Amino acid sequence: MEKDKKKFVEKIQQEVEKKEKAQKFKPTLLSQTVFLGTLGVLFIIPVIIGAYLGKWLDEKLPGYAIHWTISFIILGVILGALNVYVFIRNKI
Repeated sequence: MEKDKKKFVEKIQQEVEKKEKAQKFKPTLLSQTVFLGTLGVLFIIPVIIGAYLGKWLDEKLPGYAIHWTISFIILGVILGALNVYVFIRNKI
């Protein structure tokens, strides 16, 4: 019971600290631009890696045309979206 109370109090303290920090922080145009740029990079990198890996596999395996490329691009989009979600979730 005591452990639960301590955990609850610690969580409340962390939330209060987050709110106080958010009130002190005034986002500037530069910081917002960097944030959006980071989101773009986090999303695009897995897509590019997937495209190159898929293209490489398509060249190595005859008769597959662009099946691997399309599959890995879709996988890259999913991983990129997951990256962005996790980044925003940790940031906020």
